[in-house]
Amino acid sequence: MLYYLFRYLNQLDFPGAGMFEYISFRAALAIMTSLFIATVFGKMIIQLLQKQQIGEVVRDLGLEGQMEKKGTPTMGGIIIILSIIVPVLLFAKLDNIYILLMIITTIWLGFIGFIDDYIKVFKKDKAGLSGKFKIAGQVGLGLIVGLTLYINDDVVIREKTAIDEIGTQTEMVDEGFLSGVPGTTRLTKDVKSTKTTIPFCKNNEFDYESLVSFGGEHAPMLAWVVFIIITIFIVTAVSNGANITDGLDGLATGSSAIIGATLGILAYVSGHVVYADYLNIMYIPNSGELVIFIAAFIGATIGFMWYNSYPAQVFMGDTGSLSLGGIIAVFAIIIHKEMLIPILCGIFLVENISVMIQVSWFKYTRKKFGEGRRIFKMAPLHHHYQMKGYPEPKIVTRFWIIGIFLAIITIVTLKIR
Repeated sequence: MLYYLFRYLNQLDFPGAGMFEYISFRAALAIMTSLFIATVFGKMIIQLLQKQQIGEVVRDLGLEGQMEKKGTPTMGGIIIILSIIVPVLLFAKLDNIYILLMIITTIWLGFIGFIDDYIKVFKKDKAGLSGKFKIAGQVGLGLIVGLTLYINDDVVIREKTAIDEIGTQTEMVDEGFLSGVPGTTRLTKDVKSTKTTIPFCKNNEFDYESLVSFGGEHAPMLAWVVFIIITIFIVTAVSNGANITDGLDGLATGSSAIIGATLGILAYVSGHVVYADYLNIMYIPNSGELVIFIAAFIGATIGFMWYNSYPAQVFMGDTGSLSLGGIIAVFAIIIHKEMLIPILCGIFLVENISVMIQVSWFKYTRKKFGEGRRIFKMAPLHHHYQMKGYPEPKIVTRFWIIGIFLAIITIVTLKIR
């Protein structure tokens, strides 16, 4: 909203109004605003949750310090959602299809998580929202995102079609214009595409259409069907992964902040014609605006850690964890970096896999030997280390360190092929 106000003021030559044309400036405002909302208004929301006696329901699993968390305010994901949405509404271009998709994702999964938390807290049902309804909501969001990216004409990538004589390059970039810069004249065109980035490959673009080449003239349409199915799978998997990871104070929040910072870098270079050209990655017109959203995301997660770090004064609940995972998934899909998710979201992936292995092995051994056996002392993985006697803050910090390492690997894949 403020973007449009200052854009109008800039037309009137109002001093300083032109600063709002710069993505970097608006991103800085977004992260500061989200930090302010999370830390200042977050305290007020926590007090309100305490007043309403919205406390965490804890099952006694024999973990050290677990029962001390009983009664800690939950549904704190409301703080994260508000800290993201408000700065985005203030500083982003609201006619940008990518921004609209991210707002829908945040509210959609936040609402599903809110219902789950509401049932747990107010209905005293520890199971919360039925798993099939959660999955239906995640699938529905994946379908909306996939179909929107297919239908909307603004969703394109810019491809080079030729490299001609040395001349003058004049390109529109997100931070202004590059004019009169000696370089190579490139003929380009904006196209709908099902291409995505794959790591560690020389030709680092993979087209889903190659999976359905047998379709002949129908292959482009079938490629979008494959893309939508993959979108649904990624949204469901990553949002559930974030939900499972949210078991220790600050673990999911800190991991999400690290992932968000990495996605911000990827979005910036993908939406900047010069950097995209230098790194030889696909240029996605209008995607630079996503930097505003991810800046608010980073500010919200870091600000929430003010109260969520050990010992936590508030838990995000499913209201927050489902939103965080969904945001990460949809953001990566929009900038065509979904194939980097197994690396970047390695913490979420391992937590998810640890649960799958534990449950599968238990069922298999119970069927074969009449008694279920476990590979881990407890799943998900962070509880396994708790059972081994590691203090909670040490587990969280080490997971963060691993997350930073994975983020660095993700970024260097842009050049290591």
